[in-house]
Amino acid sequence: MCVVYMVYFYSVVGISFVYTACINLHTHIARTQEDEDEEEEEKKKKESDKKKKKKDKKEKRKRDSEAEEEEVKKEEKKKKKKKKKEKKAASSDDEEPAKPKKQTGPVKSDERGFDFYKEKDSVKKMEAAEVDAWRKENGISTFNLQHNPILAFADAAMDKTLMACCKGFEKPSIIQAQCWPVLLAGRDIVGIASTGSGKTLAFGLPGLTHLIGRGVAKQAKTTSMLVLAPTRELAMQSAVVLEKVGDDQGIKTVCVYGGAPKHEQKALLRAGCQVLVATPGRLIDFMQEGVVDLSKVSFLVLDEADRMMDVGFEKEVRGIMAACAKVHQTAMFSATWPQSIIKISEDFLKNPARVTVGSEDLAANHRVKQIVEVLEPAAKDRRLLEVIKKYHNGTNRIIIFALYKKECDRVHQLVESRTSFKVGAIHGDRGQDQRTKALGLFKKGEIPILVATDVAARGLDIPDVEFVINYTFPLTAEDYVHRIGRTGRAGKDGVSHTFFTAFDKGRAGELVNVLREAKQEVPEELMKFGTHVKKKEHSLFGAHFKDVDMTKTSTKKTFDDSDDE
Repeated sequence: MCVVYMVYFYSVVGISFVYTACINLHTHIARTQEDEDEEEEEKKKKESDKKKKKKDKKEKRKRDSEAEEEEVKKEEKKKKKKKKKEKKAASSDDEEPAKPKKQTGPVKSDERGFDFYKEKDSVKKMEAAEVDAWRKENGISTFNLQHNPILAFADAAMDKTLMACCKGFEKPSIIQAQCWPVLLAGRDIVGIASTGSGKTLAFGLPGLTHLIGRGVAKQAKTTSMLVLAPTRELAMQSAVVLEKVGDDQGIKTVCVYGGAPKHEQKALLRAGCQVLVATPGRLIDFMQEGVVDLSKVSFLVLDEADRMMDVGFEKEVRGIMAACAKVHQTAMFSATWPQSIIKISEDFLKNPARVTVGSEDLAANHRVKQIVEVLEPAAKDRRLLEVIKKYHNGTNRIIIFALYKKECDRVHQLVESRTSFKVGAIHGDRGQDQRTKALGLFKKGEIPILVATDVAARGLDIPDVEFVINYTFPLTAEDYVHRIGRTGRAGKDGVSHTFFTAFDKGRAGELVNVLREAKQEVPEELMKFGTHVKKKEHSLFGAHFKDVDMTKTSTKKTFDDSDDE
């Protein structure tokens, strides 16, 4: 019985063990399956996330690429716009602005709407014979104009606050008298006159009247008047005059030129001005940088236009003129009437009047007594000290012109060390502050003697310069005329004393012509060098270049023994 119970007991235990083992095995298998399923699910999820990330990354790259392409397109659009603007501002032979209509003959006013002239009865009633006699007496010739000259300040139909600058003068200068009515009537003009003839006020007063008449004088942010000058000294001088005259009317003038920090001039331009005086090179720089806008300029002045052409600014000048308002009035002033000036006047000026004081060719101021002394180069230093002693009384102003910067410094040192007089010097290597200071002290009379290169030869209006000494003759007769034009200004007389050596003999003929035209004595020693005038060389083509009339047709020459019948 016991055995049976034991068998039964172990059977039950064995069955329970087997059952438990089966249950555990089944559970283990189930759990293993679940783990595998979870791993599979996790794997699928990871793959899905990976695919999603890859897709997102691809889409992001696509979006970035599209955004980059859009940015590139925008940048290209900006560049095209800028290029188009620069192309419009810059002058090119292939694409020049539309030329104005050909001359239509003299007219009283212009249809562009710039006529602000109210002619006084005293001017209107002048007889033709009286006008002709005045022009003949003053050596003035006119072309394509009908206006009588304004012979008295009281007859000038301009604002009294502007005319206040003329106090101290007896009457308008010749160029002022004839140019004022033409410019006030809104017409374009070419004025040809020697240096020192009062050209700044000849265009300055009508220009400011133009701004007042158009109602833009108070618009400080709008540049409506532009004056171009070839040198910084001339630009600064014109700016001082215009600033002084326009101050009571609230007209602001800004002057920009090379040789000075750009950031200061940029700040002035951004602040705004109604009148801008500039040299071509610096103005082109600011135009390309987008600092200045000339699209509202309705009164344009080219001062010393021949000088700007001589120094190679024709392309810049054309670009600047093209950038001004489509409809604008232009005043061009020049000491001579060369082919380059004629071409620009034909291309850009509309039916211009022309006023010539004296000759259209090279001519010196007749109020200046010209003394030419032929001597050996080694004798110049000694002779210079003798001439200074002869002319200088301790207070009167003298300008001594040297040819080169180093020569200017040497002569300055010579005069300063060998005399008891105060002496200043200006040339291209001196800083703008030094040059401005020296000119200021010279104008005040604190420094009575100034040694300079040709940077001081043009446009500088320094009162009461009694004597000009040319230590070395300049490279051109034009520069000679402008040098001696520093004296004999504002109706006064002056004296120029020139040293001429064998090194200068190539320009003897030109000098003789200038002396004869001004009815001055020609030294016999000068005549020994000959009177042949060497053809002026072009800067690119040398003496082979010459102005030709392209309208003439060629003619065929035949000879008796020619094969052509």
